[in-house]
This record gives sequence, C-alpha cells and structure tokens, in this order.
Amino acid sequence: MNPIQTDPSQTYSMRWLMLFGVWILYFCFGLTAYSLAPLVRPITQELNMNYSEMGRVLGSWQLIYIFTALPCGTFIDRVGLRTSLLISAVLIGLSCLTRSFAQGPHTLLIAVAFFGLGGPLISIGAPKLISLWFKGRERGLAMGLYITGLTAGAVTALSITNSVIMPWMDGDWREVLKIYSYLVFLSGLIWIIISANPESRDMEERFRNIDRPPQIQVFKELFNLVPVRILLLMGIGIFIYNHALSNWMHEILMTHGADSVKAGYLASVPTLIGIAGVLLIPRMAVSNIRIQILSMLFIFAGTAVLLLKSSSIPIIITGLVLKGITQGSMMAILLLIMMEIPQVGARYTGSAGGMFFAAAEVGGVLGPLSLGLLYDTEKSFQSGLNMLSMVCLMLLVLAFIFKLMLNRELTQSKSNSKS
Repeated sequence: MNPIQTDPSQTYSMRWLMLFGVWILYFCFGLTAYSLAPLVRPITQELNMNYSEMGRVLGSWQLIYIFTALPCGTFIDRVGLRTSLLISAVLIGLSCLTRSFAQGPHTLLIAVAFFGLGGPLISIGAPKLISLWFKGRERGLAMGLYITGLTAGAVTALSITNSVIMPWMDGDWREVLKIYSYLVFLSGLIWIIISANPESRDMEERFRNIDRPPQIQVFKELFNLVPVRILLLMGIGIFIYNHALSNWMHEILMTHGADSVKAGYLASVPTLIGIAGVLLIPRMAVSNIRIQILSMLFIFAGTAVLLLKSSSIPIIITGLVLKGITQGSMMAILLLIMMEIPQVGARYTGSAGGMFFAAAEVGGVLGPLSLGLLYDTEKSFQSGLNMLSMVCLMLLVLAFIFKLMLNRELTQSKSNSKS
C-alpha cells in the first residue's frame, strides 16, 4: 500500500471551522445515542418491557453498526466528507424521531437500530477529517476536541432530560425525543454550510480523483498488519466497557437509592470529567509514552467499575471520576495510533476506521446486552460490574503485548540498519 498524505508544509486556514462543524454533528450523535438511558423507566413501563428487552434495544444500533462500518468507511473514502456527514445527520435524526412513535419493543428496536446506518459515517468521518486537516501536536488536540462533542451530547441527554425537558414536556418521553431529533436535523444544515468553503471543496475533489486499489485488497492489507489486529481487539474491549456503563449508569445509580433526577446528575459526572480528559490526555500521549498512558487508563477503568459496586456515595463518586478520566481518552489514543501507522495514513483512514468501528461495535452490542441479561438473572448489577473489571484486565494484557511487539520491531529495525 502506498498511502497519500496531505502536504505536511501546508496549514489549512479553515481547519478549526471544519472541526467545529464535525463537533456539532458528534454532539448530536452523543445526544441521540444516550437519549434513551435516562428514559429507561418511563419507556419500559409504558411499552411493558423488561430489562433484557431494553438491553437488546440499547445494543441494537451497535449490531447494525458492525455490518455498516466497513461499507461506510469505503463510502467516505470515495465520496468525501461533505456528502457523507450530511447523510449521517439525516439518518441519525430519523432514528431519533421514529423512536418517539414506538408502540412496543419491536418498533422501538427498529427505530434505534436505524441509528446504526448513520452513526458510522460520523464516527469514521471525524477521524478522517482530522487526519486530512491537522498535523503534529494539533492532531492530538483536534482528536480530543472532537470527542468532547460526544461527551457534551451525552451530558446534555443525561443531565437535563429528567430535570428540564421531561417536566417541560409534561412527562411525555415521546416529545423529548422529537425535540432531540430536530436538533440533529439542524446540525446537518449547519455542517453543509460550514463545509461549503473553497478549501473543503478543493480537498474533496483532489482526494476523490486519486486512483485506488480494489477495496477488498485494501481491507486485506490493513488486516494483515499485526498492530491493526491488536487495535481491533482493544477496540472491542473498550466499547464493552464504555457502552455497558454509559447505557446502564443511570439505572446502576438508581439501584443504589438515587432518584431519577439525582441519578441523571451523577451519571453526567463521567462525561463532564471526560471533557477535560480528552482535551488533555490525547495531547499528552506522544508516541514514546502513548502505550504507558493507555495502560494507566485501563487500570483506572478497572478500578472505576469496582468502586461502582459500593453503596457509599463518596466511593461511587470516586468511581464516576475515574470513569470520566477514561471516557473518550482510550478511544482517542487508539485512533491516533491507527491513523499514524504509515500504511494507513490519510488516504486509508476511512477504510481503517471502518474496520476499527466494525470490530469495536461487537463490544458495543455485548456491553449493554450482557449487563441487562445479568441484571435480570440476579436482580443486581454486581455480576455485570465484575465482568467489566475482567474486560479491563484483558485490555491491560493486550497493551502489554502491543508494547512488546513494538519493542521487537524496533530491535529488528536497528539490527537491519547495522547489517
């Protein structure tokens, strides 16, 4: 593979405006993805659902995501970001809107699963945009900034849904989801206006005209890279952890005695902490210490889930803070590692991103589903939290293997240069 990079000497004047457009889209991604978490009880009561059924609903879009991520990555590489991200906003908005018309678990599942068609376009397209428009240390900062869009959307959904929007809508969860869908459609309009600048059009035209090998060959060559395969396994584990806790955090806190409003505020603590984390940690994670920082994040993640088993509020809050430190930063560092693999580069970031998110969303499905099933079995989240602590331990082992592999490659490179 012979990747093509953007001109390293060129600085794009519109890069921060483009990043702002992606941030708005990712905010709406987070708003929609987390919109059901604070509404679990009113929805399950009205639609006569148990938690296993709700777990399937919460994990349904990730299941679709697994099969759409690869073609979405290819679509982004070939069609470009302007069109791809506009389509993403439309599809996500439709998913959010149709949830408000659900009449039972099956129709709700279909509406949520529809999110899996539009979600990959933004979660793959955003790293693609950063790889094209940013370079050097700015790339780490841009990665952290765009992920704050997801966390800000999650904070909004978790913190104001029950405290502000539900009372405003007289307790009608359907109207809440309609309001959120209108915001998603508005984000698509803002994006298409922002991305109409000449730099964006010129870059998209230039990359669209590049000759490309057959897509199957691209995927095969990427998958044959050992670092890529390890990153895929890490992505699965991180998504099990993130999606399980994010979707069920509100209910976990309520089982400790918090009411819906207090649980909503507490559940937003990790996302608030996460905003600071993704702004600082990816920028600090330069190449020579990146794996060490990632390993420390895995230790924090495992500690967080163990602390969430406690019935003591101070201990729980400590766990929420540790969850916030890890939230977003783990994925941001993995994506930075991936886009800086020489064989990937800016040219194949979409395809590699499609592979990453297709694999990672296996964890996105297993996380919410397994916690729902384990709760229905024992009427407690304790076993589910134990399971997540084991996932964090496995991630730590994978990071150790990844570090050994890098050291071996460095040693071989030095010996080859001497000979």
